[in-house]
Amino acid sequence: MKEIRKVGFIGTGIMGASMAMHLMEHGFELKVYNRSVEKTRPLTEKGAKLAATVSECASGVDAVISIVGYPKDVREVYLGEDGVIASADQGTVIIDMTTSAPSLAVEIYEAAKSKGLYSIDAPVTGGDSGAKAGTLTILAGGDQDAFTAARPLFEAMGKNIVYAGKAGNGQHLKMCNQIALAGALSGAAEAISYARAAGLDERAMVDAIATGAAGSFQLSNVAKKGMEGDFAPGFMVKHFVKDMGLADEEALKNGKKLPILEEVLRMCRELEASGHAEEGTQSILKYYEK
Repeated sequence: MKEIRKVGFIGTGIMGASMAMHLMEHGFELKVYNRSVEKTRPLTEKGAKLAATVSECASGVDAVISIVGYPKDVREVYLGEDGVIASADQGTVIIDMTTSAPSLAVEIYEAAKSKGLYSIDAPVTGGDSGAKAGTLTILAGGDQDAFTAARPLFEAMGKNIVYAGKAGNGQHLKMCNQIALAGALSGAAEAISYARAAGLDERAMVDAIATGAAGSFQLSNVAKKGMEGDFAPGFMVKHFVKDMGLADEEALKNGKKLPILEEVLRMCRELEASGHAEEGTQSILKYYEK
């Protein structure tokens, strides 16, 4: 498999722009596409070429990377009439880094293989801070040789690079992450809510338990931000709702009921409906203020 030097990057939003910038800093030649052209400007000002369409972005490159919003966006980008699979040159490695449905990842893999393309599903964890710092965890599913060829790309964007096996497994691994995150975040929020009700100094409480068995990133960083009145998104409620919904659907397909996940999903859907969709997930604290 040829060395990857030229990359088409689709989706330059909160995380994608930083990820793409790291690729440029590591010497990859970039062509970028985003529905909102304004969001590509920091990259084009640094030398990235602007593509007018997904098709243009996907042609004439060694690899295509995408990080978009929802599974319907992934489907349109890859399987649309003028999408990546229809437009990419034979031998191109295509990498979707959106958190999406495992079944869709398999569908894309099979469609790509029939056209002589190599498909990897590689969702990430670490939020916008991890994207900015280049320290993302990247969870990849697909053929081993394609993963090996793409590894220099992943190393430019992240620190913990995990090969999970066959197509769809990257997404399954991300579902596990979001299931565990839901429990940790809600637990941290409940501890803060309890501390407030008991009249404790909530900041002192977090400092006291964060270094013990109850410690977690969700407690010390995410929930703590909300406790201090900062609800700016590192990871938006609406995207967390999407991810938890996907995880719940996949669990039910496999005959598993996940009651904690479903309760946190219900809470976050309520927050989303009440105007907090684009706030950070720490706004789950607002659920307990009612």
